[in-house]
Amino acid sequence: MTRRLPLICMLGLLVLLSGCGYKAGGPYRSDIGTVYVEIFGSKEFRRDLEFMLTEAVKKRIGSDTPYRLAARENADTILIGEVLEERQAAFAPDFRSRQPREKQLTLAVRLQWKDIRTGRVLVDQPVQLQAVDYLTPTGETEKFAQERAVDGLAKQIVAKMYEDW
Repeated sequence: MTRRLPLICMLGLLVLLSGCGYKAGGPYRSDIGTVYVEIFGSKEFRRDLEFMLTEAVKKRIGSDTPYRLAARENADTILIGEVLEERQAAFAPDFRSRQPREKQLTLAVRLQWKDIRTGRVLVDQPVQLQAVDYLTPTGETEKFAQERAVDGLAKQIVAKMYEDW
């Protein structure tokens, strides 16, 4: 039995390392290798949200997917987006100061992912929302909430790049 223990351990390690054929993070489209991410447009008067979101999506694609970022002329697909709106809401007013203790920031974006080679639209999302709560009395700022909302949207956008089953 003691002579078989190393063999059993080796077989177990081999099984663990071989996996079951799935990629970490999800089943992505095997016919696509590269993505061009166009700088997001914006209908919002608050500037820089579109740049923050573009960079966050690029980072997520690079780290969470098997796709490579490419120049437009070399890409298989193009990801186009637009920041539609940032909305603020205030909740739970403090009874003494009448100032809100809790706020919510909601970002709305439009998204389209298209195969440049065929012209086929892979994802068409007219409105994608991401809401984030933040507490101003604890020092959380609107900028902090924007960063969290942008990161959440980037995660949702990349999740839409999974293959349809």
